[in-house]
Amino acid sequence: MIDPAFSAPGRFFRGNLHTHSTLSDGVLPPEEVCRRYRDEGYDFIALTDHFVGLFGYPIADTKPFRDNRFTTVLGAEVHSGAMQNGELWHILAVGLPEDFAPSNSPGFHPVEGQESGPEIARRAREAGAFVAVAHPHWSGLTLEDARSIGDAHAVEVYNHGCARGCDRGEGFQTADLLLSEGRDLTLIATDDAHFSEPDHFGGWVMVKAEANEPEALLTALKAGRFYSSQGPELRHVERAGNKLHIECSAVESVIVQGHGSAAVSRHAPSMTRAEIDLTRFAGSDWIRATVIDSAGRRAWSNPMRLG
Repeated sequence: MIDPAFSAPGRFFRGNLHTHSTLSDGVLPPEEVCRRYRDEGYDFIALTDHFVGLFGYPIADTKPFRDNRFTTVLGAEVHSGAMQNGELWHILAVGLPEDFAPSNSPGFHPVEGQESGPEIARRAREAGAFVAVAHPHWSGLTLEDARSIGDAHAVEVYNHGCARGCDRGEGFQTADLLLSEGRDLTLIATDDAHFSEPDHFGGWVMVKAEANEPEALLTALKAGRFYSSQGPELRHVERAGNKLHIECSAVESVIVQGHGSAAVSRHAPSMTRAEIDLTRFAGSDWIRATVIDSAGRRAWSNPMRLG
C-alpha cells in the first residue's frame, strides 16, 4: 500500500492554505501577500481572510494575481457559533465559491441565533470547499468540539503563526484522538500568516497534482494526495506487509505513530530511508510518520489505515 501522495500521477506543488490580508486583520494587501509567496518559491496559496461582518464577509478575488507558474485558490476562514469554551469557531474553507452566503457573524464573538460551527462547516463542504479544523490548540478545542465537525477533511496540525505568537501551534492530539475513533482525516501544516510578526513561510503542504490549477489542487487535497512540512521532503511512504518504508531528504529522526502510546523511532545522521517494523502497531487501526532534520524541522505524512 503506497501513500496516495506518492502513487498518484503528477508532481508536487508547494502551497500555503491559511493566509490573511488587509481585507481582514492582515497588514499587507492581497497583491503583496501573493507576491511574497510567489517570490519565496511557493506554487500556490489560499488567501483565507476572516469571513465576518466586521470586514464585509470577504472572499478575496486573487485571480488577477495568478500567472503561468503561480496560482491561487479562493477561500476564507469562516466563523459561526460557540465552542465549549464560549469562543467563536474558526474553520478553514479552501475552495469556496465567491458567492458563498454569509452567516450571521458580525464579529469575533458568538451571537444568538447564528449557525453552529458544524453547520457552517457542512455548508462550506457542500459548496465545494476543502474544510479543516483550524488551530485546535490555539482555540482551546475540546474533543467534543472536534467530534462535532463531521464535515472536516483535515485538522490543522501545525500553524506557524500560532506557534510563533503564543506557542500553541499544534493539533496532533486532536487529530490522533479522532483517528482512533475511526475518522478519516488528513493533516495540514499552514502559516496563518498576517505578516505582523514572523508568522510566514514556516509550514506548508506539498500537493501531488497533474497541474498547478485550482481545481486540480482541490481534488488532490480532498483525496489526501499531499504531505505537510516545515522543510524536509518526503519522497516515498509505502507499507509492505508488516513494514513501513520511508524515503526522504536527509533527516536525523524517523518516527511512526499510531493509536494511544504506540510509536517506533529511528535516529541516525543524514538518513534518507528507513524501514519500520509495524509489530508495535498491532492494536492500532492507523499509523502516520514524522521525519525531523538536523535543524529540528519536521515533515508529516497523512495517516494510513491498517485495517
